[in-house]
Amino acid sequence: MTLSTLLTIAVPEIIILIAAMSVLLLGVFYKNTTSLFGITQLTLLIAAYFTAQLPIDVKLTAFNDMFIVDSLSMFLKLLSYFALSLVLIYSRSFLQIRNLHNGEFYALTLFALLGINLIISSYHLLSLYMGLELLSLSLYTLVAFDRNRPEATEAAMKYFVLGAVASGFLLYGFSMLYGITGSLQIAEISSKLTDASINPVVLSFALVFVVVGIAFKFGAAPFQLWVPDVYQGAATPITMFIGSVPKFASVAMLIRLLFQGLDHMVLDWQAMLLIMAIVSMLFGNITAIAQTKIKRLLAYSAISHVGFMFLGLATGTITGIASALMYIAVYVLMTLASFGLIIHLSNQGKELDQINDLSGLGKQKPWLAFLLLLIFLSLAGIPPTIGFYAKFSIIQATVQFGWIWPAIIAVMSALIGIFYYLRIIKIAYFDEPGKNLDQVSKSSNNELSVTLSINTLALLIIGLFPSSLMDIATLTSALIF
Repeated sequence: MTLSTLLTIAVPEIIILIAAMSVLLLGVFYKNTTSLFGITQLTLLIAAYFTAQLPIDVKLTAFNDMFIVDSLSMFLKLLSYFALSLVLIYSRSFLQIRNLHNGEFYALTLFALLGINLIISSYHLLSLYMGLELLSLSLYTLVAFDRNRPEATEAAMKYFVLGAVASGFLLYGFSMLYGITGSLQIAEISSKLTDASINPVVLSFALVFVVVGIAFKFGAAPFQLWVPDVYQGAATPITMFIGSVPKFASVAMLIRLLFQGLDHMVLDWQAMLLIMAIVSMLFGNITAIAQTKIKRLLAYSAISHVGFMFLGLATGTITGIASALMYIAVYVLMTLASFGLIIHLSNQGKELDQINDLSGLGKQKPWLAFLLLLIFLSLAGIPPTIGFYAKFSIIQATVQFGWIWPAIIAVMSALIGIFYYLRIIKIAYFDEPGKNLDQVSKSSNNELSVTLSINTLALLIIGLFPSSLMDIATLTSALIF
């Protein structure tokens, strides 16, 4: 393969790396943060253009088969660019009000995006771990980005310690796989696992360590301890970023390692994913009922949504993978809308924190209350929003695979979730207005308002015509193998 071909395959990552370093340097000497915002958005646009130019129906590898470009990488990378672009638009006014709008934020998000891209396109355990550490270190720093908030520092320390342990588990699993197969190439590991001389006990331990590392990055139960504290402690734009864009990397890591690398152990990891899916759905939704803070509620909600994704992936079928890919795209869109609404409702002195702070929103701000209605109806999975179709496709794939009881548990879990989502809608529309909303959103931000409106209305419009997104997810999953 020629050098020009290699550079063509990796040109989006090269562009992101150059832009991240440039923004970091410009942020030191050049204080015009509006220009840094524009440079970052332009970087995402250019990276998306070059990613879209790559062939979707052909698998291309580079750097001694350490880097792969296929339908999965294109699908997830394009979604990552789009999601990060929305995160930056939502975050801009929030950071400006709190004097946090600087080049470090944009540089760290670009470095995190580079790590996400490396994970998505990794076909080698070493490059996968490098991407994972680049992403993790960027996220640890972002959580502690607001130095004046003790909660942010505490959350960052918890995230760092637990993240280091999870990375250790994953690295230990990688070392075991290398020890028994003699290779770090995911494709070679898959082919050598059929060797009868491989110790099944060591292989089982390797699988457990790998699955534990993946589950931590997802925030799946019982490895969810970091999720509520990080969601609550980090600044809202950082929480929005952590709860959305890195999830694409987690999905890619799971598919690369389990479906493509450890495919011969499908019965083992299938059972593990199924158990974690059921526990995550039930634990997340039941625990969310008792929450009084909106970001902690969304944290436990995220755990339950991860359970639905795991349920689709656990089937191991093309339909299940397609449903999970669609679900992750829909979930990220809903997450961006929900945290965008929180940012929009946050005043200059204090962030919107308690759920009861939404009291009377329907009377004081009818349009924002309508957007809240659509967002939480979609999170609850109520038609005609896209959240309903996403959950329905997961349950349908589960039933088609023959798992009736897991499908029933998923339906029961969704019904539990409907309770606390509708409670928020009830507080917004039927409770008496609180004091907090009197001071919220006095200064209009047209950019934020328009973005939030389009994002939220998309949940309804795509829900009315879901077949296009599902067709793209199905095509992507069919071309993976």
